[in-house]
Amino acid sequence: KLPPPMASRSVCRRHALHNKMDDTEKAEKKKTKTVLDKIVYAIRNQPQQANGCSRAAIHKYVKSALEYDNTKAIKLAIKKAVEKGTLEQVGQSFRVKGDAVVKATVDEDSKLQIEDVSKPKTKKKPGVTNDSISDRVSSNIAERTAQDGDAVTVKYVGKLDNGYKFDSASSFTFVLGAGEVIKGWDMGVKGMKVGGKRKL
Repeated sequence: KLPPPMASRSVCRRHALHNKMDDTEKAEKKKTKTVLDKIVYAIRNQPQQANGCSRAAIHKYVKSALEYDNTKAIKLAIKKAVEKGTLEQVGQSFRVKGDAVVKATVDEDSKLQIEDVSKPKTKKKPGVTNDSISDRVSSNIAERTAQDGDAVTVKYVGKLDNGYKFDSASSFTFVLGAGEVIKGWDMGVKGMKVGGKRKL
């Protein structure tokens, strides 16, 4: 049996619309002749973030969607576009000047909870002193807290509420506050000291 005529027209219209979107997308990709065109295309075709897209996200998108992989050229084009005012830089993220700015919203139920689970430092026994230079230097480093713009290296374990371990790494480095990781990490690692331990 053939479907009713209205249904077949509807299917044809949807199919034509789908093909038209594919053609439009292909046409947009073809317009990306310069490196800056590719960067703008990448920024506009990713999920909108309040600060824009990180350099790493831009590069990944350009590499996968546009099959262009020249990190130096992308980095230079971003720098020049910021200087010329084509792109706006917010921290380590970029957006196209004049594009609508997405406002960040936080759901009350999804607010980050940070718990410091560092072991308390044991005090030295009275009368025992050690004035070596390395002790004083490591003491100063341990007192400094991680701030936006710092390159931090963390050891982490990702677990679900039921205890299932889904991810871990003994050494993972990222720039704090640059949007290179999920926001919870940028927020949760900020203010930590060397050797500190937190549960996010």
